[in-house]
Amino acid sequence: MLKVSQATDIGLVRELNEDSILVGPKDVFVVADGMGGHVAGEIASHIFTATVENKLSSEDTILDQDGLRYLVIDGNDAIFECTQENPERSGMGTTATLLHIEEKSAFWAHVGDSRLYRLRNGELKQITSDHTYVAELLANGSISADEAKDHPNKNMLLRAVGVDPVVKVDTGELALQNGDVFLLCSDGLTNMVTLPDIQATLDNGDCQDKAAALVEQAKAGGGLDNISAIVVEYNEN
Repeated sequence: MLKVSQATDIGLVRELNEDSILVGPKDVFVVADGMGGHVAGEIASHIFTATVENKLSSEDTILDQDGLRYLVIDGNDAIFECTQENPERSGMGTTATLLHIEEKSAFWAHVGDSRLYRLRNGELKQITSDHTYVAELLANGSISADEAKDHPNKNMLLRAVGVDPVVKVDTGELALQNGDVFLLCSDGLTNMVTLPDIQATLDNGDCQDKAAALVEQAKAGGGLDNISAIVVEYNEN
C-alpha cells in the first residue's frame, strides 16, 4: 500500500515555476526542474512530464530500470526536437528524477541535481548522485563538503535532459522494506532546508501533509528557488 503527497511552489523570488511534477499512472513519480532562459525551463520540464504521462497512459511498458531509462530518453527526444523547431529555445533542458514502486521493489532513474532520498529505520539516505560540477569536485577530493555548500558554481549541471540528442541516465533498483519513505525533490528544497529538518518532517505526521510541509520549510528558509516535493510511503498492509 502506498501513501503519497505532492507539492510544488514558485518560491519567494522567481517569477516562474520551472519545476514540473507528476504522480502518474502505474505508481510512477517524477520531479523535473527546468533550465533555460525565456520561459524555456518551464517548457522543458512540462514537456518531460507530459511525455512520461503520455507514454504511461498509452503503452503497456515494463517499468524496470530499462523501462524508466527509456522514459527519460523519450523525454529527452521530445525536448530536443522542440529546440530544433524553436531555435530561440536552444539549450533548454531539465533535470529528471523518477521512481516506480512495484510489488517489493523500487526502481529509479535520474539525470541532473534533483534528488531521490529514502528514509529507513531512522536513516535518511540520498539514493541518486548529483550531476554537477561541484559534486564531481567533491567526489574527487578537490574541495571539502563545507566548500561545496557555498561554491560559486554549485548549480552548474554536467548532465541534463533535452540539451543534447543523447542523454546518459543513471538507474537503480532497491528492495523495499515495510515503512520505507521516499522523497523526490528539486534543489529548491535541499538548498533551503537541512537534511535533519527534512528527516524530521518525513518521520512525523500524516503523509498527506508532508510534501506541503517541506515546501513551507523551504519558503521559511528563504524560498530562493522553485520548490517541489513528492513523498511516497510504502506499507505492506
